[in-house]
Amino acid sequence: MSEFCVVTTTTDSQAHARALAAEIVRDKLGACVQLQAIESHYVWQGQAEQSSEWLLTIKTRSALYPELERFVRAHHHYDTPQLLCLPLLAGQADYLLWLRQQTREPELSA
Repeated sequence: MSEFCVVTTTTDSQAHARALAAEIVRDKLGACVQLQAIESHYVWQGQAEQSSEWLLTIKTRSALYPELERFVRAHHHYDTPQLLCLPLLAGQADYLLWLRQQTREPELSA
């Protein structure tokens, strides 16, 4: 498993995206969260949908993903939030060192 990953999720408002991002960084579950306005097209409960959303791109340690997932699910407005974890295969060494320094050690699972 790669030491680092990028996790993405979406939400329905800029205010909620900002609140999630601030808490993720404050709790050191992610070193950086980028926000971007997007338009999503999908099928939900049998109906074709189109909506404006905010994409959160979270840079973190792969070992923190379970805690980050629990956090997002507990604080998200959606019943089924998008949570995708994409491994980082390579990165600039100084940036990865910074990422490591800005995130906390994962909790030990019992």
